[in-house]
Amino acid sequence: MNSIEVKNLSKVFGNFISVNNISFEVKEGEVFGFLGSNGAGKSTTIKMLCGILEPTSGDALVGGYSIATQPDEVKKNIGYMSQKFSLYNDLTVNENINFFGGVYGLENKLLKDRKKWVLEISGLEGREDTLTSSLSVGFKQRLALGCAVIHEPKIIFLDEPTGGVDPISRRKFWDLITDLSDKGTTVFVTTHYLDEAEFCGRIILIDAGILIAAGSPKELKKEYIKNKVIQLDCSDIYKAAEILEKENITDSISIFGNSLHLTMKEQIRSLNELEDDEIKIITDLLSNDNDLKIYHISEISPSLEDVFLYLVEKKTADEE
Repeated sequence: MNSIEVKNLSKVFGNFISVNNISFEVKEGEVFGFLGSNGAGKSTTIKMLCGILEPTSGDALVGGYSIATQPDEVKKNIGYMSQKFSLYNDLTVNENINFFGGVYGLENKLLKDRKKWVLEISGLEGREDTLTSSLSVGFKQRLALGCAVIHEPKIIFLDEPTGGVDPISRRKFWDLITDLSDKGTTVFVTTHYLDEAEFCGRIILIDAGILIAAGSPKELKKEYIKNKVIQLDCSDIYKAAEILEKENITDSISIFGNSLHLTMKEQIRSLNELEDDEIKIITDLLSNDNDLKIYHISEISPSLEDVFLYLVEKKTADEE
């Protein structure tokens, strides 16, 4: 059964198309990732699905309610955590929990029980009187999640929830998300951290308001990354990329931090029989430049970032 059904949804601001006629479904109890770079249309979509922003055209059913005609019912039956964590910094931890509990109509024993749960999952037991502004980003993040689901909604929307959070806090946060899903909550999360998508059961990739791929992380890698991916660490990745592009032997070159991810052209790969031939070709070619030092080169498993970059490059090439 589906928790969310999106049908030909669009949002236009003046002459700018932010979301362009998208359709998809989200199953009950799954962790669903909605991924793309900044400005791709993720936040606009999530605000429409939460009943905050009116669609230009199309509709979606969220928990069985139409976002076009029943936005107030949608809001009552979901949890929502924005990029800013939705907390009031001038209130204490306890006051924030009481406020959000009151917004969702919780009182007496139910509010007391849910407050205890929020304090436990956020790791703030004994710090109820602490001003929220003095908390670390990681604590704020978990407190905001607790406040967003204090009323135990069946569907929760998380909009870029881990921005500016350190890796350890991000991992703890995803453990909480997985636990909510295991208990039957549908989790719809937007992020531009593609490594986080590995925690999602299914994902959709969006670019410039258009859906460009959908499936599980494993399915996407298998479908779109057919060639061996080679990671190159060297003294000057920009110079290395320039040399390889000039030789016209690579199918794709992407910059990942201080490394390059490469795939070879089909005709180059078909000429070689040994597993390490492609690495040897690259090494020999770059070694001709005395100023370029190769620190490490090896085959790696493709990441979702490889998939996303491949699809964006393909989409751009098709449009030209």
